[in-house]
Amino acid sequence: MKRFATLWIILAGILWGCMGLFVRRLNALGLVSMQVVELRALVTSVVMFLVLFIGKRELLRIRLRDLWCFLGTGLCSIVFFNFCYFKAIELTSLSVAAVLMYTAPVLVMIFSFFLFHEKFTGRKVLALVMTFAGCVLVTGVLDQQNMVSPMGILTGLGAGLGYALYSIFGRYALERGYQSFTITFYTFFIAFIGTLFLTDIRPVMQVACQDVASILISLGLGVICTVFPFLLYTLGLSYVENSKASIFASVEPVTATLLGAVVYQEKLSVSGTLGVVLVIVALIICGKTGEKS
Repeated sequence: MKRFATLWIILAGILWGCMGLFVRRLNALGLVSMQVVELRALVTSVVMFLVLFIGKRELLRIRLRDLWCFLGTGLCSIVFFNFCYFKAIELTSLSVAAVLMYTAPVLVMIFSFFLFHEKFTGRKVLALVMTFAGCVLVTGVLDQQNMVSPMGILTGLGAGLGYALYSIFGRYALERGYQSFTITFYTFFIAFIGTLFLTDIRPVMQVACQDVASILISLGLGVICTVFPFLLYTLGLSYVENSKASIFASVEPVTATLLGAVVYQEKLSVSGTLGVVLVIVALIICGKTGEKS
């Protein structure tokens, strides 16, 4: 299983990159961003609960003293990340918010150095720089002329912090013996509880259950773009350093960009193409030492 860990994390990033296909459909049905987050957390926690209750009920057990790990992945990561990310989009633009969010690998590398004693290596730093540069080019942020407000920068960096914290708290949960199924379930169950304080569940349920198509879209968002990738990413963390895992997962914006070009005929610029190439090369460089050292 260890030799497939890198592949699992990259596949997780690809599946996360497909999320826009489902989000756009839900937006068209009338759901706003935080409502989509609430629906995603609800579907994921329900599906994971049923799987564990029927298949491995013992994985639903957690120790009360370890609850902070799941509060970290659920509230500090999922809810905080989405709140900051959507606020950054409001204050800046989608591309600027995305670039600020992808400061996450830098934060993961710094946190992991102090908390888990992961080494800074020349290969890691090169891959990190290339990944961030690739994300900048893919989003097209350099083509924008508008000024970014300090609050926009702050919320964007907050999104990067929230994005990074899943790897940190997830690592602590793994070290306490919890499996990826348990971590994914409690992450999104707690995230769902958190979203109840931010948005009304009633219109979300009305939209999600209005017809068969809406139900399938909701299940697709929860299963294809959440359950599978979070299970794969968390499982990969068992064998790959946090800093490297975060870089591998950066295939997400590349996937989203390529899907936009293929599915929605969105134009892929020369700089965007160069960004895709940079991220892919960075993954290859980082993959040369993809396992834990």
